[in-house]
Amino acid sequence: MEPRLWRDDGWTARVIKNEDDDGWAVEMTLDGESEPSLVGPWTMGRDKKNPKPLDPPAFFTLVKTANEVLRRHEQQLHALLHKSVKVRGEDGGSITVKLDIDPNEDNPTAVLSAYDVLGEELGRASVAPSYKLNVERAARWIAGGFGKPE
Repeated sequence: MEPRLWRDDGWTARVIKNEDDDGWAVEMTLDGESEPSLVGPWTMGRDKKNPKPLDPPAFFTLVKTANEVLRRHEQQLHALLHKSVKVRGEDGGSITVKLDIDPNEDNPTAVLSAYDVLGEELGRASVAPSYKLNVERAARWIAGGFGKPE
């Protein structure tokens, strides 16, 4: 633990010169990652030239903030890769249609699946990873007997 560099709890905080102005910034990097998860402005010291040294409360606040940024990123990625809509079936029951995308760099794939209210699978089909799921498309897929989606 140094005035401009702290490592603890799986994180490294490094105070760096802000290249956009005369100030300072702090970057938070998770152990094992090459890029920082969080970069933000850092307070100037009393001399108005050098940065304020890192201290325990500031470091733990930075760790908490960086963890929240990672969690929001994971939630956003999950929402992009796993979508679902509810459609009313012919019998009046609710059918949940899910689109699950595997973003594999070499061979991305996607699967469309349908489930009744008890969670029993009604149908499954492979689709392009670019498939856009919406209620209308899901309803047409269901009406078509869960065959090859449009």
